[in-house]
Amino acid sequence: MKRRHFIRNTSLGLAAIAIRPGMPFGEDTILGQNNKRYSLDTHWSQADVAKYPVNDCHEMVQDSKGRILLLTNETKNNVLIYDKKGKLLTTWGNEYPGAHGLTLFNENGTEVLFICDNKRHQVIKTTIDGRVLLVLDYPKETGQYTKADEYIPTETAIAPNGDIYVADGYGKDFIIQYDSTGRYLNYFGGRGSEEKHLLNAHGICLDFREKNKPNLIVTSRQQNAFKRFTLGGEYINTVSLPGAWVCRPVINGDYLYSAVLQTNTKQGQQSGFVTILDKDFKVVSNLAGAAPNYVDGKLDEMYQTVKCFQYPHDVCVDDEENLYIAQWNSGKVYPYKLSPVT
Repeated sequence: MKRRHFIRNTSLGLAAIAIRPGMPFGEDTILGQNNKRYSLDTHWSQADVAKYPVNDCHEMVQDSKGRILLLTNETKNNVLIYDKKGKLLTTWGNEYPGAHGLTLFNENGTEVLFICDNKRHQVIKTTIDGRVLLVLDYPKETGQYTKADEYIPTETAIAPNGDIYVADGYGKDFIIQYDSTGRYLNYFGGRGSEEKHLLNAHGICLDFREKNKPNLIVTSRQQNAFKRFTLGGEYINTVSLPGAWVCRPVINGDYLYSAVLQTNTKQGQQSGFVTILDKDFKVVSNLAGAAPNYVDGKLDEMYQTVKCFQYPHDVCVDDEENLYIAQWNSGKVYPYKLSPVT
């Protein structure tokens, strides 16, 4: 679903929140269920908003130095780099007006970033401090695109051999595969009614949890699902997540984390939560959402229960298993931090 359509379709959601608010919350709020429960810190960022504003906070990653990198489409400072306590260390970037996807990859001992820019219709590979290394333009080699405007990439995933997978999540919903030099290799997905097709292929990641069987997990957000593919693009299966408009999948250890932008349910349209799945793709916890409930193996519809997030867009899991939640369309707020509760 294109972003302008999403904004239009969710305007009623904000009205519903005003009419039917979730449970109140404070800084002592504990979110989640089972062994994935967290305390909430909405004032983690120590950045001066007058000097270092954000617009939409889209995605976050942690580098090998333990720093937290935030991508925003605010061109005064597209990338903000923090320590884990929320102290702003440095910023860079003013050339990414549609900054959306941020992926970190260790390339032969050197960390690099891949930025998806909606408005530039490009994927840009940079050094950790912003020097441009490679630019991928629209994939005319597929035969599916006649102009750059049809291509609106939202996310990348990088294989160990350097192959680049790009999700055209706001364009035509194809996944495009390149080699490490940017040479076109393959495409799959796209819109349609078959299981192999995607609707709003917003996110993508590599999953190595199944020994010797790496695969791709791709968001099909409009279908409230993740879909799994081989690295060659063959469809494996669908992970259904009723009620959840999931963003990109993020894997840490045995668990998969994802921000949920919106729910369309009988509970009313709400503004989101964070869901956590185990290695068997069973939901074990919903942060600010209803406890997961399975009946005869099928997951009940999920929805927001605590109104502490407004359109959460990404989850970053650090080396101490703290979570950082970037939020889109949320009044230009800085990310929140959630710390595990034992």
